Amino acid sequence: MRKLILFAATVCFTSSFADDDSIKIALVYEKTGGWESYATQVLRGVELGFEYATNGTWEVLDKPIELIEKDNQLQPDLSRALLEEAFGDEGAIFAIGPISSSNALAMLPVAEEYERIMMPIATAHSITGDKFIPYVFRSMRNSDHDAISSAVVVNSPDTYVATLTQDYAFGRDGVEAFKRALQGSNVQIVAEEYAPTDTTDFTSFIQRMFDALKDQPGRKVIWVHWGGGRSPIPSLQDMNPERHDIEISTGGNSLAVLEGYKRFPGMEGAIYYYYDLPDNDVNDWLVAKHFDLYDSPPDYFTAGGMDAAIAIVQALKTAGTTDTDNLIEVMENMEFDAPKGRMKFRSEDHQALQPMYHYRVKVDPDVKWAIPELVREISIEEINLPIRNNK
Repeated sequence: MRKLILFAATVCFTSSFADDDSIKIALVYEKTGGWESYATQVLRGVELGFEYATNGTWEVLDKPIELIEKDNQLQPDLSRALLEEAFGDEGAIFAIGPISSSNALAMLPVAEEYERIMMPIATAHSITGDKFIPYVFRSMRNSDHDAISSAVVVNSPDTYVATLTQDYAFGRDGVEAFKRALQGSNVQIVAEEYAPTDTTDFTSFIQRMFDALKDQPGRKVIWVHWGGGRSPIPSLQDMNPERHDIEISTGGNSLAVLEGYKRFPGMEGAIYYYYDLPDNDVNDWLVAKHFDLYDSPPDYFTAGGMDAAIAIVQALKTAGTTDTDNLIEVMENMEFDAPKGRMKFRSEDHQALQPMYHYRVKVDPDVKWAIPELVREISIEEINLPIRNNK
């Protein structure tokens, strides 16, 4: 099947350079620059999404789909230039990506200028919030999903929390949403630490959180909200938070990051996707196909790439055209089936509503990574995602 996907893509590239012979989709993402593993997951998800949504033909509206890959190298300026190239010179009608929120925010003016639809994998809530433009639809979760579901997990009487995140849009948006979700609860935030994205030594950040928590009278939790780069979880374990009765709670992540979670059996948190948690036909197909092609389960961002591709194909089929205005009209309030189940693009901000999963770490010596065992699904209604734009 992998050969079939590559063959279909090759047909698109070799037969579609003439004007409107193909449906061109740009994939602008961080293929190099430190997030290569995430980029690989996204690419696989996008390919499998088009494979699934077109029943293997890679065609929609009687035209082949041409996937144009563009490597932004984790640079906002390059991200913007590549999107201009895709929309202006190559005639792409959709763009998927990027993964980085900083890169996505840099690209928004280009999507607005060319009046073409962009589907970021990035999660900063400002993308569909105060920076919202009508040409952005996000099938991926946003940082509010992470924060609100994490708040559900840690919310208990007499709880004291310190937060550790990265010092950029993803991190600051996430902590702000986490704090908002806990308003009116018995949880107190006693420290907030923001580390540069390239941090490798977390000692000072961790010590300050320990100092803020260690003498508190109730439950003590460090909530880690982390994206790409080196994870602080192993450093936290090395500094022995148990001596102060401090728990760690963090969002789920890719399988490689979950390897570090094996040192925290019983740790609880909220996760966007783990291949064994959703129970639906789309996810069953994804898991089986991914094992068949790659001899491994789909990873964290694989689901996000697949969501975007499925939504694009459904929108094109429903609209019957590549006209942007018609596509926007179709996509607002559009429901579609994805690996996490039924999703819906909210008309107010074009954010896809979706469940999250409360997990507890289970350690199996025969599995390389920690297993996020399902405690329960956190429903769309329970998350109650805020609308943050002024549309």
